[in-house]
Amino acid sequence: MKKVYNYDLYGKKLSVEVGQLAKQADSSVLVRYGDTAILTATVMGKNAISQDFFPLTVLYQERLYSVGKIPGGFIKREGRPSEQATLTARLIDRPIRPMFNENFRNEVQVVNTVLSVDPDNSPEMTALFGSSLALCISDIPFDGPVAGVVVGKIGGEYIINPDTKQSEESELLVTVAGTKDAICMVEAGAKQVSEKVMLGALMFGHEEIKKLCEFQESITKEIGKEKISVDLATIDPELEKLVRDYCTEEMFKCFSISGKLAQYDAIEKVKVNTIGYFTTLYKDSPNLDSILNDVSKLVYNIEGECVRELITKYKKRPDGRALDEIRPLDAEVDILARTHGSALFTRGETQALATTTLGALGEHQILDGLGLEDTKRFMLHYNFPSFCVGEVGRYGSPGRREIGHGALGERALLQVMPSEEEFPYTVRVVSEILESNGSSSQASICAGCMSLMAAGVPIKAPVAGIAMGLITSKDQKKYSILTDIQGLEDHMGDMDFKVAGTKNGITALQMDIKIKGVTEEILKKALQQAKKARLQVLDVMLDAIKEPRKELSKYAPKIATFNINPDKIKDVIGKGGDMITKIILEASNVKSVNDKDAVKVDLEDDGRVIIYHQNQEIIDKTKKMIEAVVREVETGKIYSGRIVKVENFGCFVELWPGCEGLCHVSQLDSKRVEDPHDMFKVGDEIMVKALGYDSKGRLNLSRKETLIKNDSKKKKD
Repeated sequence: MKKVYNYDLYGKKLSVEVGQLAKQADSSVLVRYGDTAILTATVMGKNAISQDFFPLTVLYQERLYSVGKIPGGFIKREGRPSEQATLTARLIDRPIRPMFNENFRNEVQVVNTVLSVDPDNSPEMTALFGSSLALCISDIPFDGPVAGVVVGKIGGEYIINPDTKQSEESELLVTVAGTKDAICMVEAGAKQVSEKVMLGALMFGHEEIKKLCEFQESITKEIGKEKISVDLATIDPELEKLVRDYCTEEMFKCFSISGKLAQYDAIEKVKVNTIGYFTTLYKDSPNLDSILNDVSKLVYNIEGECVRELITKYKKRPDGRALDEIRPLDAEVDILARTHGSALFTRGETQALATTTLGALGEHQILDGLGLEDTKRFMLHYNFPSFCVGEVGRYGSPGRREIGHGALGERALLQVMPSEEEFPYTVRVVSEILESNGSSSQASICAGCMSLMAAGVPIKAPVAGIAMGLITSKDQKKYSILTDIQGLEDHMGDMDFKVAGTKNGITALQMDIKIKGVTEEILKKALQQAKKARLQVLDVMLDAIKEPRKELSKYAPKIATFNINPDKIKDVIGKGGDMITKIILEASNVKSVNDKDAVKVDLEDDGRVIIYHQNQEIIDKTKKMIEAVVREVETGKIYSGRIVKVENFGCFVELWPGCEGLCHVSQLDSKRVEDPHDMFKVGDEIMVKALGYDSKGRLNLSRKETLIKNDSKKKKD
């Protein structure tokens, strides 16, 4: 039986429909937010899997019919998820995952299908709400609810879930998710806002999240199923005591060793010795494989507990740093000769090599997704090869992590990028992680920023990034906030809080936690500590390059920009593109427009013409040819032209490339002309007077008028 529940979400209708669709799933909800509609279905596997992790899968399936589009390409159906779909699935996964017991081993799938999209009503937040509610009303053991909103700020006022117009005007866009009690996920971009403004946005958003959670609870109370009991992964207490007694002391000693690889080697040695000892101890047991699996998990847990105790009790970190101390920093630019810009940033044992490439506006990325924007002129791509952590691994297309880290870096730097009018280039930054021991996404921001400056991109201000961590005691009554977390602290800690910004304010923020939430006090302290660190990092970057270079690399395309009458764009393009092709081939002296040496020309709808090439002479020649095409003919003016075709009814005369007119047989001479072929041939230069355009837009010329004028002048003389 269909049930409908309504909620007023900051002046907009949020509607939940249950009981009509996808009834064979463990639970399903159709959530409508304005004209946006998302169907969320959840399913849980009947049996626990043998792997030692919680098998949660969150999907966000974009359907292009939801925005009235047909997919591109030959297949004409949706293919691999878009970057936005991948990021949204990740965004939903992050706040709901901590709400499951870590020993839960039944596979759970949360499938969000996007059925209809209203750009002014966020499908991402609708899907997050639907995912939480579907899990809450199901029999799946889920300790929710959670909810999320987007917070904007216009004219000093915070707003919830801004529409597309408001989003463009807002000085920040903060996606925040949480429970009734605390915030558990943040994703933000901002135009250099203060820590106070950012914290205000987080807490403002949390107030609305509390209400959304209460709405979910009211629905769950009415129609929610009783949660089923599942077998959680457990370890024999006697085995746990034996393992702890055997290896805890040796594990703790490992953290007095400096250097990531040396420390990891020592930890690995403890693991190997422990596994070896218990292999011998239980060699006759029929459950040896299961026992050794539990031993391995226990050693991992003990490793985390040692890190936690070292920090919370002794205020020491595994690498010996103070809690607010940054690892050694180093920054260089111009690492690579032929790239348009390059920089190397090293923080401890994390190292990022970033390059910047400048291209024509026509080389922008085409987006085949659900958003209003269909192109992107600034991109940051992040690559994380296995060798950067000293391992072998598979190589292929980027995964969720690489896409997510690239998106974070892109958001941080986008806030300071010049407008298209200020800098009419497509810009691509690529970060290659060469070494990694935590915070590689923030190293990418630092290296990427310096490479932009080295390339001569006039950014508004330098941007640096820092990753903060949180370690809580077992009872979670005590906590320590760490500056510049390394891999072990990230892996074993409770929070990964990344903050990027300029000296004036924050440009991007991302927070993930493994506990169920963090308080305002923790967020405030983390932001303050991050600002101090960010300014230290910026000082090192500015020692390497103080400001964006005034000139581009000699290998970067040079540019010329000018305006023409928008009505003339079709003339520059020509029939089937013949005119623009002719201009490109002649100006560049190449045989194909796809030749690497061919000049690039972008024609904008507003009449802007942008020409790119490394050779200024080719740019100038291209500009001159385009100006000739769009040059206006003045009625009554006399021009020198070249005959390009002779017909019985007259001659076609080219005044300049792209501009032709007809000199009718009656206008060829002051005397009657029987056959134009008797007087003229192709290539002849003649003087003609412009008579204007006919009703079909064709230019009429007269040679006779110039002869009459010359005769009159002779008689006068």
